[in-house]
Amino acid sequence: MRLPRSLSGWTIAVFGLLAFALGLFGLIRPESLLALLGFEVLPVRQPGDYTLVYMAASSMAAVNMGVYYMLAAASDWTPFFRWTVPFRLLTCAVFIGLVVSGAAPREFLGVGLWEGAGALLTGLALWREGRLLPGER
Repeated sequence: MRLPRSLSGWTIAVFGLLAFALGLFGLIRPESLLALLGFEVLPVRQPGDYTLVYMAASSMAAVNMGVYYMLAAASDWTPFFRWTVPFRLLTCAVFIGLVVSGAAPREFLGVGLWEGAGALLTGLALWREGRLLPGER
């Protein structure tokens, strides 16, 4: 796999690598990831508790997302970089909304802030490179 050729590519690659690593972590140690996110870890699961199934599904999604972010960075796929900015800002707003509404613990705020910061860094890198808008460069 090629290394990213631009600053915006590096922002995408770093996010992809972290998503991939945290996804693997969630597949291997779902209880540890729950604890990291600030959720209560139950010593025994009750019938009908699908928390670990949900953790496996979301962790696998993170693994897949990490791979395609790294592939996009390796191919310097600028349109993909652009698309991530508004959608990661939307994700930021949803996660922060979950915390503010009380549906998620305060520690979950970090997930939203991570998404927002990543979106802003990618957007700023694209702007600096003159590639923020289609048709530039």
